[in-house]
Amino acid sequence: MRLPLIPPAELSPEQKPLYDEMRKGIASNFNAFKVEREDGALMGPWNPWLHEPRIGRAIWDLTLAMTAEASLPDNIRQVVILVVGARFDAAYEIYAHIAVAEKEGMSPERLATLTADLKPVDLSPEESVAFDLAYVLVRGGTLPEPVYRLAVDTFGQHGTNEMIYLVGLYALVSTTLNGFNVPVPERE
Repeated sequence: MRLPLIPPAELSPEQKPLYDEMRKGIASNFNAFKVEREDGALMGPWNPWLHEPRIGRAIWDLTLAMTAEASLPDNIRQVVILVVGARFDAAYEIYAHIAVAEKEGMSPERLATLTADLKPVDLSPEESVAFDLAYVLVRGGTLPEPVYRLAVDTFGQHGTNEMIYLVGLYALVSTTLNGFNVPVPERE
């Protein structure tokens, strides 16, 4: 870990309001995995965001918008997020979203395949489209027209837009986690 965790008592006046908002949002949206140390210091991507509160605020606002305003079913969101996490080999992201997906009943076999950066054979048609869209995007370049059209046919324009933004958000989250070498809590 390249940035020390910040205990609440040591937060600056710029960090404190962001910390309070993140804790509130985390409690309502990100509660399937460990997000804070015993003293209240935030772990995962939240700690690096606190170190740069102006940037962290912008990323947090995007995260909240993508979570609170989500229209895609959660199984679709988790497939997309795990595809991104697997491609970036972002340990904390994989850890966190395995916990979310397990809570929602995703099978260990599917989780193993997704986190191995492979396409599970048991995906529904909608999950398959989501996988393909995320898989292609995280490899760079323009999203192929057949994949884009199939996504729009399957999820509508708004759902497709949301999926594309979700890939981008979790690519940013993965880059944050990897750049600052954020550990998985059980491995500390």
